[in-house]
Amino acid sequence: MLSIICFSYFHSILLYGIIFWGNSAYSSNIFKIKKKKKRIIRVIMNARNRDSCCQLFKKLKVLPLKLQYTFFLLLFIAKNRDLYKLNSEIHNNNTRFSSDLHTPTTNLKTFQKGPFYFGIKVFNHLPLSIKNTSHYIRQFQSVLKSFLLINSLTRGRNILLGI
Repeated sequence: MLSIICFSYFHSILLYGIIFWGNSAYSSNIFKIKKKKKRIIRVIMNARNRDSCCQLFKKLKVLPLKLQYTFFLLLFIAKNRDLYKLNSEIHNNNTRFSSDLHTPTTNLKTFQKGPFYFGIKVFNHLPLSIKNTSHYIRQFQSVLKSFLLINSLTRGRNILLGI
């Protein structure tokens, strides 16, 4: 019951508009909230303050905050695939990057840190098997979440963002 209350209140506030503020200049201040999220996870799982949260996140099947940002950013890309073009649509050369999304040329850092451009960069780092499921949103969600839970938490950092 405690987990339902915590996730319905805290989780919804935390994730509101995450794809827009997750890569902003102030995200380092906002990501300090992750300590509170870890504390809530420890309370729910009845763990000590010094216990690592990695295993607790896995047991609850909850992504840490930076991975939540990655998850919702990639979900935004998948839901709005009509806004993006593949490299194979831009040119007819069959290259190893033909299944990647085309990255527009830009010099503005604010555009590069935005969800449109940065989402392309993150999406292009996904394995091809996950990229191919992006047309089916529910399947993409489950495959992506399990990929992020298994791979990123075991390595201790976000493998797609290099964080």
